[in-house]
Amino acid sequence: MISFVPTPIGNRGDITMRALEVLREADLIACEDTRHSRPLLKFYEIDKPLVSLHDHNEAQRLPELIAKAQEGQQIAVISDAGTPLISDPGYRLIQACIEEGVDYTVLPGPSAVITALAGSGFPCHAFSFDGFLPVKKGKRRKMLEAGIASGKTAMYFESPHRLMSTLEILADIQPDLRVCVARELSKKFETYHRDTAEVLYEHFKNHNAKGEIVLLIDTSSAQAITEK
Repeated sequence: MISFVPTPIGNRGDITMRALEVLREADLIACEDTRHSRPLLKFYEIDKPLVSLHDHNEAQRLPELIAKAQEGQQIAVISDAGTPLISDPGYRLIQACIEEGVDYTVLPGPSAVITALAGSGFPCHAFSFDGFLPVKKGKRRKMLEAGIASGKTAMYFESPHRLMSTLEILADIQPDLRVCVARELSKKFETYHRDTAEVLYEHFKNHNAKGEIVLLIDTSSAQAITEK
């Protein structure tokens, strides 16, 4: 059995009892970064063999993990934070489980995407999540324009170093577009900045963004503006 186990996105108290049970019973834990996960596991007094499983070695690691699962070993898969597969490694492994007939399960748990969506105050009935925005400005603008045109709450991960550039693009597309910058979710300095793209662009000119960021666009505000 291979279990995909969510871990806290910030606050260590957010792990589930089931997640702890699965990690404690695992024969092997596959981590996105063993150096990152080892302190977290030590905090919960979990001492198990660890192997790395990240974007650069996932394809090579598959035969080993599938073989161990077929031998009857219990394998837990975790990412650095949140739910595996969601802009994190694990997709190739779950596809291999399906192809090889290996039993697997995905545990519910922490997700920056769902937390940001609920906390933003933007419409939750329909949304899109497109992972990290492109580094190149032209490609980033095209992705943002597609998100705005979707009619759904559009969500992205963004680097604090590129946030100003992204807000500038949004302000250029439509200054009155409602945007939310959700930062450091579940951590001590968690913040939700909600305003128009233009106002947030001016705000972050004078306040350097830090930490992990989820960017949300209320596309219903775009529709209302274009209808004027």
